[in-house]
Amino acid sequence: MEKEVGGSVVSCLRTLVRICACVNHWLGIVYACMYLNVPNFKRNDRLAELGQSKYLTFWDMCLQSLYFTICVLNDIAGSNEIAPKNPPLIRRIKDYMLCTVAFPVSMFVGLTFWGLYAIDRELVFPKALDPYFPSWLNHVMHTNIMIFIVLEMVLSFRKYPTRGNGTGGLTAFMCVYLVWTFIIYFYSGAWVYPVLEVLNWGQRAIFFIVLLLFVNSLYFVGEFVNKTIWGKELRQLERAGSHKRSN
Repeated sequence: MEKEVGGSVVSCLRTLVRICACVNHWLGIVYACMYLNVPNFKRNDRLAELGQSKYLTFWDMCLQSLYFTICVLNDIAGSNEIAPKNPPLIRRIKDYMLCTVAFPVSMFVGLTFWGLYAIDRELVFPKALDPYFPSWLNHVMHTNIMIFIVLEMVLSFRKYPTRGNGTGGLTAFMCVYLVWTFIIYFYSGAWVYPVLEVLNWGQRAIFFIVLLLFVNSLYFVGEFVNKTIWGKELRQLERAGSHKRSN
């Protein structure tokens, strides 16, 4: 139980994936902040001056960058053991972040973006952006985030927190961003996403509730995937815990 998850090959592969994820996400952030220059396209100046900070995609990029940076630091100074006697703080932070925000938010961003894109790309990524927004950056922000987080689920063990603790953290994060979208609206007079412009207030309320339910459902998907991949190790942990309590 105290051994590191997997052998040396898996350990090296896990670290390599995490480093690649860091490079991918930080590169996307740096390019979006320093080199991306998209015309206003008739949207007001107050909205434009907020830059990338108004998009959940950018919030997620920052979140994923922070998460995988913590993963690399955990590889260096933390622990990848299944059941360390005294889990380092960085390991506890890493595990909690993956379960509560890193997995569900990345999947939410990717699935909602490509889902709306398939229905009507003008609602999320108008064709007018194509000359200014590189396709590789689009995939860095909306495709790679899902690929790397799924690889992390497969290559790294963690025990999920209680559902109340996990969904509470996720809901809090999403509510903070929702408040931010309203702050932007009242500041600029425009909605961050074009899809919100075509909805009335009642439809917007339903839209937000459905999305909040959807992102919380992805928390349970992550929990299920984790149990499917790491079921044997989780059962061993439970038996060891029961044995200790009985003694």
